Amino acid sequence: QVQLVESGGGLVQPGGSLRLSCAASGSIFSINAMGWYRQAPGKQRGLVATITTGGSTNYADSVKGRFTISRDNAKNTVYLQMNSLKPEDTAVYYCNADVIGHFGLQYNYWGQGTQVTVSS
Repeated sequence: QVQLVESGGGLVQPGGSLRLSCAASGSIFSINAMGWYRQAPGKQRGLVATITTGGSTNYADSVKGRFTISRDNAKNTVYLQMNSLKPEDTAVYYCNADVIGHFGLQYNYWGQGTQVTVSS
């Protein structure tokens, strides 16, 4: 089994910054793509950013230039640096990973989510 544990959420004022972390643990041989998604109240969960093992990144248009995704492959950890936060960034942020287990099968996992609230 694999667990994804997020941390770093909280309350921040507009214009502020937060850094989210997500550590994967358990039966892991390797991890392909990792990413962050978010879900605001009354809305569907949507992409924030993804990153491949090699470091190629993809961002939602709404966060380009403000958010930066990165990963530490040795630690099976993905990060999301969020700058210039806006009230519309308020959501539960979820970590996602494509994990290859020791038997060579790939499964997709989600973290439990961490709340980010941007408010004055």
